[in-house]
Amino acid sequence: KKLSLLIALAALAALALSLPAAQAEGIEVRHAALVSGEEGYFLEADFEIALNVTLEDALNKGVPLYFLLEFEVIRPRWYWLNEKVFNTQQQYRLSYNTLTRQYRLGVGSLYHNFGALPEALDFLSRVRRRQVLEPGILSKDITYTAGVRMRLDVSQLPKPFQLNALASRDWNFGSEWAHWSVTP
Repeated sequence: KKLSLLIALAALAALALSLPAAQAEGIEVRHAALVSGEEGYFLEADFEIALNVTLEDALNKGVPLYFLLEFEVIRPRWYWLNEKVFNTQQQYRLSYNTLTRQYRLGVGSLYHNFGALPEALDFLSRVRRRQVLEPGILSKDITYTAGVRMRLDVSQLPKPFQLNALASRDWNFGSEWAHWSVTP
């Protein structure tokens, strides 16, 4: 009896390990840093992006999704409100072409095509050497707070989807702000 119970438990454990892990929907900041270079300061960040069924379905039906990468640098002050030293946004456009069956990710006037959605999301989730600050903006003797987040920009959606976004949580898609201290 004990042997059959052990075999059953081992089979159940093997079955549980063979199932794909459930990935949470949304955007999560995995890593973010402000790197100093000769030309200034560069943002490097890693996100984990998992589209929910509603967004993936809309994308596959031809609705482009616009994502905003937001970055800010704040100087904390004890005697007054915090001073926003710098803030910037970068817009990404993710679309699907049903004729070519390819996903297209655009940043400004540059575009890159991908054969599968996970490849496009993987590319979107890595920010490397994005210049955000020129040299001399940050003082050497002050500790600043930097923050980054990525979110779906619902204002860029077609009007019927914007109305839908007001009523549904599925369209409220983004990460929380990730803050860290920066001392130049």
